[in-house]
Amino acid sequence: MASTNFLFPEGNSINRPPIFNGEGYHYWKTRMQIFIEEIDLNIWEAIEIGPYVPTIVNGSTTSGSTTIEKPRDKWSEEDRKVQYNLKAKNIITSALGIDEYFRVSNCTIAKEMWDTLQLTHEGTTDFKRSRITTLTHEYELFRMKTYKICRKDSHIQLIILHH
Repeated sequence: MASTNFLFPEGNSINRPPIFNGEGYHYWKTRMQIFIEEIDLNIWEAIEIGPYVPTIVNGSTTSGSTTIEKPRDKWSEEDRKVQYNLKAKNIITSALGIDEYFRVSNCTIAKEMWDTLQLTHEGTTDFKRSRITTLTHEYELFRMKTYKICRKDSHIQLIILHH
């Protein structure tokens, strides 16, 4: 039986990420976070704070030591956490429609993909603060109009009185 939910026609499968085609971002974002956290909290961490990058300290010099990325052949089991970013990228891209996919297709890490979608569909913090201020101001300026209801010949007439 086909779903009647046009924003997310794929249904609510626990095996597939919710699809995002540009509408209902806040709904999708919440569902996506739950979907990813259920798979592995480390994947969600790669989205929230960025990928794990295995590093090593390269020599000690008089001016200090430098940290460089560890070669793959020297990775320990702990260093394999780098895979969480790759899994996150796969889940995110699998959940996007074609237009949203092209919006993030040049991103190299999952956090960058997530942040790009968030910025596109929620705006910056300054934009959100400005929008809240504008809406609050409009609300404060809003004046309830006085209505007077008269009965005449079993019909109700609505007369709007302006001040």
